[in-house]
Amino acid sequence: MDPTVESEIFKALETTRLLIGDRKEIQYSRCGRTDKGVSAVGQVIALYLRSKLKDIDAHNKHSGETVPEEQDGQPGEIDYVRVLNGVLPKDIRIVGWCPVPSDFSARFSCLSREYKYFFWNDNLNLLVMETAGKKLIGEHDFRNFCKMDAVKVHNYRRNVMSFEISPCDMRFEGHQLYAIKIKGSAFLWHQVRCMVAVLFMIGQGLESPEVIDALLDTRTLRKPQYLMAPEIPLVLLSCEFEGLKFSCSSDAGQALHVHLENECRLYHLQAAIFQEALLSHLPLSIGAENKDSSSNGVTRKKASHVPLMSRETEPSYEERRAKLETVKLRA
Repeated sequence: MDPTVESEIFKALETTRLLIGDRKEIQYSRCGRTDKGVSAVGQVIALYLRSKLKDIDAHNKHSGETVPEEQDGQPGEIDYVRVLNGVLPKDIRIVGWCPVPSDFSARFSCLSREYKYFFWNDNLNLLVMETAGKKLIGEHDFRNFCKMDAVKVHNYRRNVMSFEISPCDMRFEGHQLYAIKIKGSAFLWHQVRCMVAVLFMIGQGLESPEVIDALLDTRTLRKPQYLMAPEIPLVLLSCEFEGLKFSCSSDAGQALHVHLENECRLYHLQAAIFQEALLSHLPLSIGAENKDSSSNGVTRKKASHVPLMSRETEPSYEERRAKLETVKLRA
């Protein structure tokens, strides 16, 4: 699957000679994994790295507060943000670092994760979508809102802490950009994209908000077959930890700000070029015919839509486990 964000970070760590052992020796952990095509602006990883500080024990574990920059003539810690960003690809950046206790895990010490899913309001009923989305809040069995992994995952109960839909500061061709923001303690494989796909069906009037209740009902043992929402608009926004304060040197912070600002300018220029092509070369009739078509990748016509609860279903967890046991016995 290389290259991945993770593989590029490890390549940078090797290039800068910050690694002090293999992945097991450095006790590497990550807060979560994102699907191919999904972005993150708040992903967190943890690992042991080379350090300049003297206040560390024999296992290179910090025993006190770290000094990120030189103070009072005393040498500070390695400027990890500046060093790594100097060799990482332009679409991957370290934004901060923080010393943590030796028993810290980026995955299991995380209190909550927050995602954003961006979409254009193409004739979607946002009020109904928000009403339906609020039904997801709380602890539920989300097996009908994920890609089931019966080999590794046996508990499908997760806690969604908050849900909201809000407008973004962007419009195009009369359409307003919106974002769904979902916060939870943890999420299942493809859970957010599955939830968003069902919400889009509700927003288009193809399903009623009550379908959320039906899918959360554990008596619905099999997940109806449906396509999840596209991956590109999904962003891992933040990961919450108790007592962590990420830091970044002033020089590295300024360089990071300039880099991200330049990337934004570049993408706006590319968008301007596409818009020029749209305005200059396409017949007006084509634009008019498709003005109301959805660009969220999940449009369905009412006449051809099959209600979710009437669709073919995927195997249940119990059926998947039984099949796995059969395979073991045959082996």
